[in-house]
Amino acid sequence: MILQLREVFQIDGLEKPISYEIITDELKDIHGYKFAKPIKVEGEVRNHAGIVTLKYKVACVLDVECDRCLKPFEQEHTYDFTHTVVPTLHSDNRAYDSYLVAENDSIDLNETAITDLLLMLPTKILCKEDCKGLCYICGCDLNESTCDCLK
Repeated sequence: MILQLREVFQIDGLEKPISYEIITDELKDIHGYKFAKPIKVEGEVRNHAGIVTLKYKVACVLDVECDRCLKPFEQEHTYDFTHTVVPTLHSDNRAYDSYLVAENDSIDLNETAITDLLLMLPTKILCKEDCKGLCYICGCDLNESTCDCLK
């Protein structure tokens, strides 16, 4: 979704709501994660005293396998993000990395939301915190049964 911000940059106090979904077809090229449902994006972009702020929440459901016991399950994630949006930057200074630049007064919110989400998603996926995993000798699920391999 391309978010047009020209009007927001120009009118102090203007607020635009955001509510849409990123369909799973747009997510198929993302490696390492499989999305079970579309990503929900909800929030607002607001000009307050000349400072434009993008605040939004991203919610997703992943189709995953436990890294220890290999059981498939769905895992929900919700994250909040805030960005200060500027029309241009006049410097290549690293101090400005925290700003989101709206080239031609617009931003690709899909790209921004997906990037923010991928940076937050866990790299280790567990079905439960105390998952015992599989026996490395016989392969039995140690959450459901015990084996004599380690005795």
